[in-house]
Amino acid sequence: MQLTMKSRQLEGGGHTAFRGFPALIGMLILFFFFLLPIIRLALMSFTSAESLSVSAYSEVLQESVTWKTLWNTIYIVAGSTAISMFLGIAMAAVMAYTDVQGKSLMQLFIYLPFIIPSYITTLAWVQFFGSSGPLGGLPDWLIPDLYSPGGIIFVLGISHYPLVYLMTVQVFRRIPREAELAAFVSGASRLTCWRKVILPMALPGICSGGLLACLSNLDNFGVPAILGIPANIRVLSTYIYEQVIGYGPSAFSRAAVLSVLLGIVAIAATLIQVWFLRRSKVTETTVPDYEPRTQLKPFGRKLMQTVLWIFLLGTSLVPFLAMAAVSLVQAYGVDLTWQNLSLGNYRYILFEDEKVLRSLSNSLLLGFITAVICLLFGTLFAYYRSHKQGRLPKVMEAIITMPYALPGTVLALCIILMWMQPLPGWYPGVYGTPAILLIAYITRFFVLQFRGSYTAFSQLDARMEEAARTNGADFFARWRQIVLPLILPGVLSGALLVFLTSLTELTVSSMLWSSGAETVGVIIFSFEQAGYSTYSTAFSSLIVLAILIGGIAYLVMQRKWKQRGRSM
Repeated sequence: MQLTMKSRQLEGGGHTAFRGFPALIGMLILFFFFLLPIIRLALMSFTSAESLSVSAYSEVLQESVTWKTLWNTIYIVAGSTAISMFLGIAMAAVMAYTDVQGKSLMQLFIYLPFIIPSYITTLAWVQFFGSSGPLGGLPDWLIPDLYSPGGIIFVLGISHYPLVYLMTVQVFRRIPREAELAAFVSGASRLTCWRKVILPMALPGICSGGLLACLSNLDNFGVPAILGIPANIRVLSTYIYEQVIGYGPSAFSRAAVLSVLLGIVAIAATLIQVWFLRRSKVTETTVPDYEPRTQLKPFGRKLMQTVLWIFLLGTSLVPFLAMAAVSLVQAYGVDLTWQNLSLGNYRYILFEDEKVLRSLSNSLLLGFITAVICLLFGTLFAYYRSHKQGRLPKVMEAIITMPYALPGTVLALCIILMWMQPLPGWYPGVYGTPAILLIAYITRFFVLQFRGSYTAFSQLDARMEEAARTNGADFFARWRQIVLPLILPGVLSGALLVFLTSLTELTVSSMLWSSGAETVGVIIFSFEQAGYSTYSTAFSSLIVLAILIGGIAYLVMQRKWKQRGRSM
């Protein structure tokens, strides 16, 4: 008892120290890297000729193009979110409630459009409906025009419905069977049960998924840039990009104003979701139920499976096969025949264009360094957050979340304004170098590592560490022998997510790259903008292949860790 009380006193003393100087240093670092850039952006929107003014707001808000762009943004985000929610809820209901076969394989195809970067998905759909694609021989009036608001809405909706599915399917599985049985016993039909029991109880998960899809659609740059810029269709993310790369005396002030508008739209979407959540009946159960609740008849089950596979293959696999096929033709637009097949595009990508190899090297190096730094410091902060309660840890967590919650174009502008001159008289010279990309990646993706590590710490039994402390094990011994082996799968999962996200990032990179600091996303986007579709599809096909190999390796590693956990 005395040892336990003494260890707790020592622990309390450590926590007192944490509340002191180290916590203050950590708070200052977070403020400088995560919060100050956002404050600088807000101040820039009120700056004109080095003095505070609202002239930039007056100028931007009086232009008709601003309101047209804002309407395009709201219209496209609302439409694509509606598609994502419809598809996500429908797929979640089928996977959670029915007895269709092959659910594990189906889930892989459900996640594929989200795992692949959206700009690559866009290229795949463009080639699928293009002249060299499988629908190229159809009359023009039967082929949808992707270079339109409807095309942008369609691709965004397909790309982000897995987010709604991910948040909704587990909620469906956690709804108690007793609630449904009580409704049926009371004479309710299946439709009435869904309307009055299941959907109200699942509303928190549905709203969370809808919020993620909405913010992802709002943040997305690749889809509206590839499909919208050629058709002169602007949304706020692409309009900010055009302002920044256009330079000019008031470019940054105008871009800052537009960024504030984009932030307001994001906040409005969040408030709407919060309103829905407050009106919902939140019900949580502890254990998800994976057993089917609806037994389909043999014919109905086969019909359902056929429809599902047609949809999944048509949205997850066929477009990428069409993209790979276009990458094998000698020139864009020619028919896909044996005479026109060639590996010349891949030869050019891999051996002849030094910018491609440089971009691949840059992205791999930036992704690796970002993952390592986030792994070390994100895990350290997650450990602190899991062992510390109070207002300060919550404030620090909110600060590191803000850069990821902001749209990528807004964060990129924050980084530009911050690091041209971080402090008066200090010019670090990172703008226009790979270093600013590294800073932006760490700032944006730090929270991903924190979430993965924090989840791993939350699943630890605190009594194991307490027992080791009581037996005299110091901090490093406890970490090496107890904590690290248990949290390693979750920590590595977060690091892998940070690496893959950094590797294929486009939104932030499109505004921060410079000659010699190209990234994979920037090169693919540049090829497509310049009309070199065969090169962009070839490079994209290689990236998709690399992502699939990495995903398979991750699944194998995860399975081995689970087997090792059972044997221990």
